[in-house]
Amino acid sequence: MTSEKELIERSRNGDAGAFTGLIGRYEDRIFRLAKTVCAGLPAEADDVYQETFLTAYKKLGSFRGDSELGTWLYRIASNLCLMKHRKKKSEPFVPLLDRPHDHDGPAPEFRDWDPTPEEAANKKELVEKVGGALAKLPMDYRLVVTLRDVEGLSAEETAKILKLSVAAVKSRLHRGRLFLRDQFEKAFAGGEAGR
Repeated sequence: MTSEKELIERSRNGDAGAFTGLIGRYEDRIFRLAKTVCAGLPAEADDVYQETFLTAYKKLGSFRGDSELGTWLYRIASNLCLMKHRKKKSEPFVPLLDRPHDHDGPAPEFRDWDPTPEEAANKKELVEKVGGALAKLPMDYRLVVTLRDVEGLSAEETAKILKLSVAAVKSRLHRGRLFLRDQFEKAFAGGEAGR
């Protein structure tokens, strides 16, 4: 198996196959980050995913190796998420009445289990409530929660990616988890009362 360092060097020299190899090592993690942080906006998650690797390809020559490549890619993706969020905040809100079905909704998860219609409806409702709670989470907290709880990164890695102190990461993670807990309690305690 080719080392990451070798793939980076070959990519810098224009080897598209080597860059494809680098993408293959990180694409799932970057897509998961983008999808979680851009909760409720699948098109934006796709954009962040693609723009992350496009930016990495353009700037690979400036990658110094001070951090791991994965940390560098997470930083690019996090910055793109923040920029999209800021841009979205400045745009007027227009509600969508019909949301297109996501290609990776609950149906494929149950394909082999053959769920009852009630089980499928409950699962869909749970996914929507979790997605809704994440979407309400302020972006600064959502990034930290995603990197720590979804991606499983350490507080130190998260701090490096987001250019924060470890104390700030821990504080945002704590506040983010409290916010999510409150959202879940509202959503599951009173059903409609939480909306």
